[in-house]
Amino acid sequence: MLNIPDSSNPRVVIIGGGFAGVSIARKLKNKNFQVVLLDKHNYHNFQPLMYQVATGGLEAGSIAYPIRKIVKEHPEAFFRMTLVERIDTENKKVITDIGTIYYDYVVIATGSTNNYFGNTEVEKNSMVMKTIPEALDIRSLMLENFELALQTNDMEERKALMNFVIVGAGPTGVELAGALAEMKNAVFPKDYPDLDISMMEINLVQGSDRVLDAMSKRSSKAAQKFLNDLGVKIHLKTIVTNYDGQTVTTKDGPSFKTQAMIWSAGVKGAPVDGVAQAVDRATRIKVNEYNQVEGFTDVFALGDVAAMYGEKYQFGHPMMAQPAIQQGALLAENLERLVKKQSMKKFVYNDKGSMATIGRNKAVVDLPKLHFNGIFAWFVWMFVHLFSLIGFKNKVLVFWSWVYNYFVFDRESRVIIRSYRKNRDVKKTID
Repeated sequence: MLNIPDSSNPRVVIIGGGFAGVSIARKLKNKNFQVVLLDKHNYHNFQPLMYQVATGGLEAGSIAYPIRKIVKEHPEAFFRMTLVERIDTENKKVITDIGTIYYDYVVIATGSTNNYFGNTEVEKNSMVMKTIPEALDIRSLMLENFELALQTNDMEERKALMNFVIVGAGPTGVELAGALAEMKNAVFPKDYPDLDISMMEINLVQGSDRVLDAMSKRSSKAAQKFLNDLGVKIHLKTIVTNYDGQTVTTKDGPSFKTQAMIWSAGVKGAPVDGVAQAVDRATRIKVNEYNQVEGFTDVFALGDVAAMYGEKYQFGHPMMAQPAIQQGALLAENLERLVKKQSMKKFVYNDKGSMATIGRNKAVVDLPKLHFNGIFAWFVWMFVHLFSLIGFKNKVLVFWSWVYNYFVFDRESRVIIRSYRKNRDVKKTID
C-alpha cells in the first residue's frame, strides 16, 4: 500500500523523479498542496555525467541523490518507490504495483527511453546508457573485455574484444567516444602493459553528415577535429542495420567485428498507460502551452515525454534537461494559479544554449549569440555541470575526482563491482 495520509490540500501526484519531476516537486515546497512523488528508483540521477560513470571517471554515487532528501523539508511531500502501471483518468487515480492513489492533479514526468527504430536485434544485443545500472554494465563489460583479450591468442577475437562501436554522434556518443579515447591514450597502456593497446579501436557511427548535428556547424567541426586528434574513427552518413552480438552491419557501408556496441542513436518518450489518445508518433504526449495533456485539464506532462508543438519547435522542445526544469518550475506556479481560478501562464522556453565535452581541455559551447570551443569551453562545461548537480557532497566528490583525474591522468573507478555477461559465446583459447 502507498499509505499516503488524507489532506485538506489538493493532491499533486508526480510520476518520475528526473529533472522535470524534481523541478516541480521542489517548487511546490511549502505551498498549499500535498505532493506525492513516485519513481521506480529512490534516487535522482544526473544523466549528463553518466558517461563518466561508464568509463570509470566517477563513482555512481556521486551523480545520484536520494529523492527523499529532496522532498524531506516539505511536511506535505511524500515519496514512494514503485512502478506506475497506468492512470485511470476517469476515476482520477494512479495505479501502481503497490497500490492505488487518488489525485486532484497528476503530472507525468517519465522522461525518455531508447529508440531502436524497430530493430529488435540491435535492442537485444547492444548496450545503452540511460540509467546508472546500465552505465555500470558498460564499465564492467569494457574491463571484462580487456581481461578476456589477455586470455586469447586469436588475434581476430582480441580485436573484437578491444573494438568499441558507438552508434549515434549526439552529445552522449561524442562524450563517450572522447572518454574511451583518453583511456586508450593514458590509462590502458599502464593497466595492460602486456597487451598491444594500439589494437583498441573507437568507432563512432553517425547517420547524418556531421557529429553533434543539433549544434552549430562551427561546434560540430571543432568536435570532429577533437575526436580525430584523439584517434576516434568517425563514420558519417552510415546507417546501422543490425548487430547480432558479434558483427555490426551497416547500409552500404563497413561492418565491424565487436563485442561491445553502444547504442546512443535515438530516444523516444516513455509515456504511461492511460493517455494513449494523446500520444504522438514519437511516443511523446501531446500537451498545450500550459503542459496540459491534450483532452484533459487535470493531467499534465513535462520534459522529454511532453510534446509541445510550436512555430519554432515543430517536433516539440529538445529532449534535454533545461526544457524539463523550466516546465516543472512554471507548472508549479500554474497549479497555484489554477487552484485560485486565475489564468495560467504560457510556457516559453528560454534556450540557454547547449554544450558537449570531448575530453581534457576539449569542449564545444553554443550560446544563443556566441559559439566557442577549446579549453575555455571545457571550463564552462565543467562549471555548469558542477553547479547543476544536486547536493553539496556530490559537488565536492565530482570536483575532487575531476581535479585528481586532471593532474594524474587517471580514472580510479575502473573496477568491476559486479560481473556482466551479455548473451554471447566468447571463445576461450586459454583455460
